[in-house]
Amino acid sequence: MTQIFAHRGYSASFAENTMSSFIEAGNAGADGIELDVQLTKDGEVVVIHDEKVNRTTSGYGFVKDFLFKDLRKLNANKKGAKKEPIPALEEVLEWLKTNNLQCNIEFKNGLIPYDGMEEKVVQLVRKYDLSQRIIFSSFNHYSIVYSYRLAPEIETAPLFIESIYMPWIYSQSIRAKGIHPKHSTLPDHIIKTTMENGIAVRPYTVNKDAHMHRFFKINCSAIITDDPVKAIQLRKLYQKG
Repeated sequence: MTQIFAHRGYSASFAENTMSSFIEAGNAGADGIELDVQLTKDGEVVVIHDEKVNRTTSGYGFVKDFLFKDLRKLNANKKGAKKEPIPALEEVLEWLKTNNLQCNIEFKNGLIPYDGMEEKVVQLVRKYDLSQRIIFSSFNHYSIVYSYRLAPEIETAPLFIESIYMPWIYSQSIRAKGIHPKHSTLPDHIIKTTMENGIAVRPYTVNKDAHMHRFFKINCSAIITDDPVKAIQLRKLYQKG
């Protein structure tokens, strides 16, 4: 059965990468959540997608220029009535201990090389004994290879924005157990061959009904979607018994 990962939580209906978004994804019945991590000026691992806080919060400037205590004062739910802080990764991991969700942690270090971020994230995942439920992904493939060397017990999956030739060969060469391609880049036969070679395929960001149907039909490993509720409803059409 195709798993459903909630992209930045249940971000179709809640502020992305907030605790509410993650909790509501869990309540909706998602199999996992996807989130993004960066570092504050004082080295705290925080959950936010953009390198700047401008789009998603009440503040302005780069995440890397904020002290953690100052970052926490910003409102990450600027369109909603309830104020929400940017979560610390530790807060999310603590919550994950109360459920069985999987979690895809994306290292946002393509533009800003956050020194030591992989070590900090590995340390936190091990602290909460969650290694078997975590997947590390990044567009920075050097970063996920490095994280595999630090923690071979934690699954890695390179992110792709463009098509790649024989992705299962590439994945095996960097010891990755999955790939996270842009949903429109891989044809069905490449997805199937990749999975037949033992590599999970989890396309992102799958939001349209037609795209969801496509991946459910071929029993793709997982989809990463903003709308887990819609995905769960459509997946029911493909469940036997």
